[in-house]
Amino acid sequence: MPKIRFHKLAAIVVLIGFAAWMATGEFSSVGSFSSVGSVAANKAKAAEAEQGKTPDASKPKTAEAEPKAPLRTVAVVTPPRKTYARAIRISGLTEADKRAVLATRVAGVIDKLPVKQGDHVKTGDLVLMLAAEEKISMVDNAKQLVAQRKAELDAAERLAKTGNLPKLQLDTARSNLTQAQSQLDTAQAELDRNEVKAPFDGVIDRVPVELGSSVMQGGEVATILKLDPVIARGEISERDLGYLKIGDKASVRLVSGQTVEGTVRYISRDASSATRTFRVEIAIPNADGSVPAGMTAEIRLSALPTDAVLLPRSVVTLGDKGDLGIRAVGKDNKVAFFPIDLVDDTPTGLVLGGIPADARIIVAGQELVKEGDEVHPVEADQATIKKLIGEATAGTQ
Repeated sequence: MPKIRFHKLAAIVVLIGFAAWMATGEFSSVGSFSSVGSVAANKAKAAEAEQGKTPDASKPKTAEAEPKAPLRTVAVVTPPRKTYARAIRISGLTEADKRAVLATRVAGVIDKLPVKQGDHVKTGDLVLMLAAEEKISMVDNAKQLVAQRKAELDAAERLAKTGNLPKLQLDTARSNLTQAQSQLDTAQAELDRNEVKAPFDGVIDRVPVELGSSVMQGGEVATILKLDPVIARGEISERDLGYLKIGDKASVRLVSGQTVEGTVRYISRDASSATRTFRVEIAIPNADGSVPAGMTAEIRLSALPTDAVLLPRSVVTLGDKGDLGIRAVGKDNKVAFFPIDLVDDTPTGLVLGGIPADARIIVAGQELVKEGDEVHPVEADQATIKKLIGEATAGTQ
């Protein structure tokens, strides 16, 4: 019988002892007791904590309560209200009321050129005449023939009254006179084609030809402008179109610094497809011709008057929804936001509409508060208001 080694015997003994211990079940009771004990201990600690907190929670908060934050102070004003007319400013330029490029109807050599650049002419004045000796001769011959035919008709009528001339011959005399008159009209029309006359009252702006030069049929010989009235033309946006009507007064400031007054004479009803703007024309009296055509101008139009206030630009802020407006303080000293309608932008500030009459507008601290906040409003002093207005004025320079 083989001998059992020591280490094998030791392993068998340990295995038998572990199996016996497992069979007794003592490990579960010990573990269960430990778990129950831990849970009980935790519950006891929780109960003690609750008991310890309950008396403190029942105590009234007095000295340990957090102090209330002081109200923020803001400066407010109640600005005077006035009636303002909405100002619409557009860029434009001046142009002639009428412009015509005069041209010849026949070819020829210039025989008369009684005008030069800058001359004022009346309707029907001769601007240019081509040489037409043969046409003048034809007109003279036609006039003599008319005189002869008229004398023949007078003689025929006298003879017809006495019964010494048949009625048929009298009719022939009348026909001859009519034919002669027609020839005269034709000759005169041919002569008139050699003349160029002013189609309207105006000023000769350009004369590109000289006396004695030859011109082709349809050749340009002069440009005539009508500058009374002179027209200031601009484009108005579709948003401002409803504020204007024919006959409204307008102020036009020229690039030279001159300011003139005019009247709206035309508003287009068809918008430009590219800019969605409408053409507007302002008629400006210009009897002395001091306002030239083609000069850059700023057109200022006035819409219907509205109730508004004048405020510095610094009071305008953004609301919660991103719209422009002002913040004001109500009777309950709480902040409210009012969207604005920009009526005009002047050198001294903004003319704003849409603000309630009794609103106390915040002019200092409006960016530090929001709608619904309770504040401590104080009336702004005159120095603060003048400073704000001064800043607004400086911002426009």
